[in-house]
Amino acid sequence: MEISKTDVIRDKPVIVHIIQRASPGGIEQLALELYRLTSHTHKLWIVSLEGSKQELLDRWPRLAECENQLICLEKPSGVSLDTIRKISAVLKALKPQIVHTHHIGPLVYAGLATLLNKDVRLVHTEHDAWHLNCLKHRIYQRLLFKVSEPRLIADADFVAKRLTRWFSNYPVEVIKNGIDTDIFTLGSKDRSRIRLELSQYDIWLGCAGRLEHVKGQDVLIYALKQLPKNYKLVIAGAGSQRDKLEKLVRDLELSERVKFLGLVDDMPTFYQALDLFVLPSRKEGFPLSTLEAQSCGINVVATNVGGTKETVCSNTGMTCSADNPNELATAIVKSLSSSQQCPRSFVVKNNDIQSMVLQYANVWTKEYSL
Repeated sequence: MEISKTDVIRDKPVIVHIIQRASPGGIEQLALELYRLTSHTHKLWIVSLEGSKQELLDRWPRLAECENQLICLEKPSGVSLDTIRKISAVLKALKPQIVHTHHIGPLVYAGLATLLNKDVRLVHTEHDAWHLNCLKHRIYQRLLFKVSEPRLIADADFVAKRLTRWFSNYPVEVIKNGIDTDIFTLGSKDRSRIRLELSQYDIWLGCAGRLEHVKGQDVLIYALKQLPKNYKLVIAGAGSQRDKLEKLVRDLELSERVKFLGLVDDMPTFYQALDLFVLPSRKEGFPLSTLEAQSCGINVVATNVGGTKETVCSNTGMTCSADNPNELATAIVKSLSSSQQCPRSFVVKNNDIQSMVLQYANVWTKEYSL
């Protein structure tokens, strides 16, 4: 890790975002969007605790847009005291006004590093609350809040309520995640299906996210087995569970009805090709995929976990219990048979990214003005 003197010459406030690993996911997309939309007013850096720069760029080509502002610390697995030293060195070199951490791992390391850099203000966004069910996590987080005194932000009302429950002495501000409604917009279903090589006359369900147990794609596959044969499923994303999911598809004799796309660069086209977007997660924070789909005019069915319900238009979308293929299948059929109103206006009104960026910029301004 080398930072040249020319890197720190600036006439803009400097913000350092610290994430666990710069790979495709909601937190990581948020950091990239903040970089993209605030670079004209702030100098933003993204620090990834885990992974090498080349490895991460190969896995997620979109990182190329911030390659020169991406610092990778290559943290080994487990506890790493050396990572605190590395972050401290980065802060001394870049001299940021704000360090903005996302989730508990970055808070642990950066929170301790900021104690060695007294002029830095710490902002922390909590992106989900399920990890707070662990007593050890709550103890760690309470100690970190006490010693590092971050400005605390929750990305959902659900998360804010949980934080207030466990850490009532710390004020919490809610800034809900947003998506770019100019990018995720209405489009031609026919043209999108041609581009993705999907049949035109079947009913296509779509699911997007990391292929991991927590995301529940297996539950959706079991639900698909209960649906008519003209219901088909297209899955976007990569992860450790792909081989297991593909085996499940074969075992259930669904190979002709399920298509795995891997990582998809053009997500608006993916959503525009669908009849219904389904999020079958077992756990969530405040998901972006439901917002993206609805912004493209596609109704959603999602499991009622974390802050997911806050992302679903109550007039057009539906939620159901997690880990329940029967209930999920019923919700899918009911959603597709109901009046197909367009949910886009819900996202434009409540979750446009410009509003989110403005709120974060106001937080940063208040913090480095103190």
